[in-house]
Amino acid sequence: MVKPCWKGRLGGVQNGKTNGLLWYKDLGSHVSGEFSMAVVQANNLLEDQSQVESGQLGSLSNGLYGTFIGVYDGHGGPEASRFVNENLFSNLKKFLSQDEEMSADVIRKSFLKTEEEFISLVRDQWCTCPQIASVGTCCLVGVVCNGLIYIANVGDSRAVLGRVERGGKRISAIQLSEEHNVNCEPIRDELRSLHPEDPKIVVMKHNVWRVKGLIQVSRSIGDAYLKNPEFNRKPLLPKFRLPQPFTKPILSPEPSIYIHEISLKDEFLIFASDGLWEHLSNEEAVNIVHHYPRNGIARRLVKAALRVAAKKREMRYSDLKKIERGVRRHFHDDITVVVVFLDPSLMNINSSFSIKGGVGLHAPNKFCI
Repeated sequence: MVKPCWKGRLGGVQNGKTNGLLWYKDLGSHVSGEFSMAVVQANNLLEDQSQVESGQLGSLSNGLYGTFIGVYDGHGGPEASRFVNENLFSNLKKFLSQDEEMSADVIRKSFLKTEEEFISLVRDQWCTCPQIASVGTCCLVGVVCNGLIYIANVGDSRAVLGRVERGGKRISAIQLSEEHNVNCEPIRDELRSLHPEDPKIVVMKHNVWRVKGLIQVSRSIGDAYLKNPEFNRKPLLPKFRLPQPFTKPILSPEPSIYIHEISLKDEFLIFASDGLWEHLSNEEAVNIVHHYPRNGIARRLVKAALRVAAKKREMRYSDLKKIERGVRRHFHDDITVVVVFLDPSLMNINSSFSIKGGVGLHAPNKFCI
């Protein structure tokens, strides 16, 4: 049975803790349960961004309360993921206030408005900072509201549901997000059908499938150089310029959206950038969350992925931890994990807050925006 969105009062901004290249919030409360977050930096500049917003989602008049989760895995630089982290949720609140109810259309419009605003920024910065045209981000969003889970995604981050089976003795992993990575054959087929005139829309490069030999994802926010022909020219660096002009966007900002009705068997959600899923399967991640205490569980998932990454390189985990950012990227990617527990019986109508992952980790002194 679908439950009404919850009402509460406004709270404030929360912070996590840092330890070297690790940022974490071991446990907190959201409107309908608890959550845990962790981020580990590998790139010289942290390209992953994330947020959890809990409480009022729309205007005061519509009284919609719930929890918003965002994981933004940037590429080419931090500008796009930071922009999305600062603007997507506010855009969602604007459209939600207009429509007065949560829907797939509200989320879709929020994605497309954020894309439009970032491309406009690229246009404004073109003369002084042309490389911003080659910056983009994957964007995974979850909204828990009204007894429903809305999952929206562009790129290859992933949301997985942990569901209890057989009277609590077994946990199953259910992937709720659709990924847009051309290493998946259906995504290659989709691109080829959209661009039948281009036999090289996807090509194998260094044993990896890439769109135009440049990027693995087929959908993103940003990456203006593969969406707008006006940016396929100097002063953009030659490695990003396509030799053949194009007339329609190659990448898309259109999110895949899935709506799931929460059942009593649904225990938790794991939202994570592909840095986690490169090393852990859906089932491995869900089993870790199910069998260990909630406090620090996101940090435990990050640690499990790092142990696998170290083992793949035949090194000790303790030695991997000593490697500095930048060099660390040769061993693993930035990793962001948000675990959201679904506890209707623990509903906290006063739990209204905002938290952004990775705050306090190494940040650039200057970049395009």
